[in-house]
Order: sequence, then C-alpha cells, then structure tokens
Amino acid sequence: MDLIEHKFVETNGGLKLHVAQIGTGDKVVLLLHGFPEIWYSWRHQMLALAGAGYRAIAPDYRGYGLSDPPPKPDEATFIDFAADVAAVLDSLQIPKAAVVAKDFGVYVASRFALLYPERLQGMVTLGIPFTPPGPGASAILALLHEGFYARRWMEPGRAEADFGRFDAKTVVRKIYVLFAGTELPTAAVDQEIMDLVGASPDLPAWLTEEDLSTYGDLYQKSGFQTALKVPYRYSKLKESADVTDLTVRVPAMLILGDKDYVRKSPGFEDYANFGVKHFVPDLEIVHLSEGSHFVQEQLPEQVNELILGFLGARIWS
Repeated sequence: MDLIEHKFVETNGGLKLHVAQIGTGDKVVLLLHGFPEIWYSWRHQMLALAGAGYRAIAPDYRGYGLSDPPPKPDEATFIDFAADVAAVLDSLQIPKAAVVAKDFGVYVASRFALLYPERLQGMVTLGIPFTPPGPGASAILALLHEGFYARRWMEPGRAEADFGRFDAKTVVRKIYVLFAGTELPTAAVDQEIMDLVGASPDLPAWLTEEDLSTYGDLYQKSGFQTALKVPYRYSKLKESADVTDLTVRVPAMLILGDKDYVRKSPGFEDYANFGVKHFVPDLEIVHLSEGSHFVQEQLPEQVNELILGFLGARIWS
C-alpha cells in the first residue's frame, strides 16, 4: 500500500475530496466504491492496474473517509457525487477515463455516464448493473420486507441509533459479515440490523483485522451521516437531471457474484441479465460462481483479470 499516493482535490463548491492514486500515463481508470467501503476497497485492483500500465484513481465521496462532508447532507444526491467525479478529473487535468464501480458506486457511475458522456471511455460495474435515474430502486424496496436493512436505514434516526451503540470498527465488521452472506439481510420486528450478527463475528477469510482497522479508522473520522443519506435516503429527493438520452454508448462489462445476496432482490435477475441491455447495448456479462457481494476483495485475481482483459481488448486495444 506504500506505493499508493494520497492527495486532496477541490470541487467546484470548495469541498476537499481525498483521492488515492497510483500509476502514470493517459490510460486512466477511476474506481468508485460502495458502502461500507472506501477507496481502500480497491487496493488490489489499484496495484494490478498500475502494474499493467494504467493510472488508477480512487476517491472517497464527500462525507466519506478523509473527504469533506457536504454542506447540507440531507440534500446530497448521486448527481452531486457524479459532479464530484468530474471535478476530480478536472483537478487532475484528465479529460476522459474508464470507470469501475461497485455497489451504490454504480449509481454514481450511471449518473456520470449520462451527464458527462464525453468523459467516459468505458464502464465496468460489479454487483449492480447500470441504473438510470428514476423510481426503480424505490419500487423494488417497497416489495421487500420492512425489516430489510435498506428499508430500516431509510428511516431517519433509526440506523444512527443502531450504529451508535458501537464504535465504527464494530459497525463495519458487522456490515461486512452481513453483506458477505447469501441471504437478504432482514431483521425481525423486535430486532435492529446490527443485532443480526454477534458482538464480534469472525471476518470473511479474505478480510484481515488490519483491513478492518483501516475501514474503522476512516469511518471513525467521517462518521456514517453522509453514508446513510446517500445512498439509503437519496430516493426521497428529486434528482433534477436534464437527461433525455439514457443510453450508455461505450463498451461495458457487468461482473456478478453468484452468491451475492443482492441477486435475491425482486426483479434483479431479469434486469441484470436482460433489461439493462436496453440502456447499455454493448454490454458483456460475467458470472463468478463463488462471488459474494465483495467480489473485488474476495476474488481479486479473478476480478483483476476480467478488468484488465476488458480494458485491453475493448478500451485501449
């Protein structure tokens, strides 16, 4: 990790965002994390990309890790995050990049692809397919049990109280253990989400205590305020995106772990395997039979091979 450089860049609104980067040159790959992740979740991919001659850049979103919080967290949206991505490229004087995104980072990448199409060279998404702005995610949530974690975390104050019983490292531990499973994380009426696992559950074999400490330290610094607003409460806000063409016109790849709990969401399989191609016609879909929700950390060699193969064959051939 010592080879990875860290710096801060400023957005148009004056926020300072933390950026991790490694490698040089004009073949740039921007990596967008999910939750409870941070730039560090791309550590394996960053080293592999740099070793193959690419420049890898992984920002922390506003309000995450070492980045400044948004001035009005209750009003933050994915469009703000997408604008921050463009600002990172501007600050580093990068005209275009390929984007690799995971989990809710795919929502950020999707907005970036639609709002800044001239800056996108290609897209790889992990776990979640391209998702255009609209009521789709909210409609799916409405079909799930009221105890589903995302529905619980949409309630103002509920997750804050639940998380507040523990330090940040313990919260991240519990979420990693939950999300690494194959079932939709769902609590009973008299349970909170943090109660679904024990006080100190064993980590997945691919995540070390040192890794967990890194996540814990970063979330101890930022807290979970923005992380609960975006993505979990963004759907209550109107995303005013002036977009009429919802088609992504660059090569794309979707990597799905067959043991990812998200696969059990209503309607997911039909959209991920068929419907998404309406919006992303040049899409390759790859399944990893043992892959969990955290495929880039669980199976880094397989994921790196897929990403490097895609970039070399489809983007910079």
